[in-house]
Amino acid sequence: MSAGSTESPDGRLPADDSPASWALPRGVVVLLGTAAAVLTAAGLRGFSEIVGPIFLALVLTIAVSPLRRLLIRRGAPRWLAGLIALVVVISLLLGLAAALALAVAQLAHLLPEYQDKVTALLDDARGWLAERGIGEEQIQAAIQAFDLGKLLDLLQSWLSGLLGIFSDLAFIVVLLFFMGIDATRFTERLIEAARMRPGVAGALTDFARGTTRYLIVSTVFGLIVAIVDVGVLYLLDIPLPWLWGLLAFITNYIPNVGFVIGVIPPALLGLLDSGWTTLLWVVIAYSIINFIIQSIIQPKVVGDAVGLTPSLTFISLVFWAWILGPLGAVLAIPLSLLAKSLLLDADPSTRWMGGLISGTPVLDKAADPAPEGVPPAEVPAEQVG
Repeated sequence: MSAGSTESPDGRLPADDSPASWALPRGVVVLLGTAAAVLTAAGLRGFSEIVGPIFLALVLTIAVSPLRRLLIRRGAPRWLAGLIALVVVISLLLGLAAALALAVAQLAHLLPEYQDKVTALLDDARGWLAERGIGEEQIQAAIQAFDLGKLLDLLQSWLSGLLGIFSDLAFIVVLLFFMGIDATRFTERLIEAARMRPGVAGALTDFARGTTRYLIVSTVFGLIVAIVDVGVLYLLDIPLPWLWGLLAFITNYIPNVGFVIGVIPPALLGLLDSGWTTLLWVVIAYSIINFIIQSIIQPKVVGDAVGLTPSLTFISLVFWAWILGPLGAVLAIPLSLLAKSLLLDADPSTRWMGGLISGTPVLDKAADPAPEGVPPAEVPAEQVG
């Protein structure tokens, strides 16, 4: 019994009048969290035309942060480093939009030329199936289910949708301008925030570092894959090889299914232009190139650049594509890293969950105190720029 406590006449301790601590049952917490997640997802999808460009501008600002930091270390004024980084990213954005617009126009002009070949291929398929005793109704149903003309129209529609990402180009440029201004002083702000909220500052730093690493790796190896693909398509005499090289570069940012999306269009055009043999060669060449570069060389050079398990990567792709459309598919990994940083890594009580969904095991870094006199996020904050 502690000192100073008194017993009641019946020998029991008096009731404690201090406020009792309480917590919601775990099931209620899970239900509330699920409801909040559903409402958030619905809100993001409902405002995708605004949210999408904001996320794109944020990712692009992070992508050019290494260039900005390099210029500052070389002695350039902060405003000049920010201006150069802004000009670079806007130039790349405009160049990509122009290339996509030109490619879609060329494809729209080319596709009608293959209408007769599509009809001939369908007639050949009908005859081949009839020779094997398949009924006319079954043949017609199979042909309607697999219509090359619809596939080509779907391809053009998908490319047009991808081009639609840049329809709000002026809005994206304005966002890049203001985010670029904020980024020039963001390191100091993050260091200051780390004094009060080291977990949040560390999570944001990890997000910026992970996103930068992922973008650099995807860009470098995407360019290598695209250049090799263009060379192969030239050798096979596939129409519009530069368009399919550009598509291969863009789909390299789409996890899991990007390779499939990138190989279908040139393979179909190879079929229409030169027959089944060319289609087979395109698929074989793309598969070999993708396997060697992305499955053998890339992991040995950079290891796991995504930081998420394969299953979660695929779920992220489906989720963000549903929320933001084609742009969500391209930004699936950075957006998932952002959500992971804010919802899991920033809170010590949920940081253990990050280790379950990470591609590689992580240690609880924020649980260890920083050296005396050093802000916990001071060193990694340099990664944010």
